[in-house]
Amino acid sequence: MLTPHMALAQDESDLLKLDWIDLIPEKERNQFDAMGMPAIDHSGGVMEQSKLGSVRQELNGSMVKIPGFVIPLEGDEDMVTEFLLVPYFGACIHVPPPPPNQIIYVKFKEGAPVHRLWDVIYVVGTLKTETINSELAETAYLIDGIRIEDYDDG
Repeated sequence: MLTPHMALAQDESDLLKLDWIDLIPEKERNQFDAMGMPAIDHSGGVMEQSKLGSVRQELNGSMVKIPGFVIPLEGDEDMVTEFLLVPYFGACIHVPPPPPNQIIYVKFKEGAPVHRLWDVIYVVGTLKTETINSELAETAYLIDGIRIEDYDDG
């Protein structure tokens, strides 16, 4: 079922433009809204990730475009091959990680240029419902990346 947040791209008819709320099953969205944004905590203690939330299986295998911030995991100063895509700046670093269904593990076989890590970008690729555990957080989705685009909120 498509929600109002999903829109078909004009140039790629099978590309779903997603917002982060679209990754949460409809029946769990009230739970997510009640959690709100985590507070920044610089105390240095271990920040626990909430394990609330499941995935939307019907999105598995979809070609998607979703905005987010990059937390690099693998690559060098010019190209990243693996990173976490998160919905807000500082997620997994300054605040407790979002729930697994609000973090996407992204892989670019050939690497992708990401020069301004503090800027929001779009990631385009094939979305999979797959759990991956990294040092920073557990993720419930994976994107096999095709390209990165500049963010345009218009």
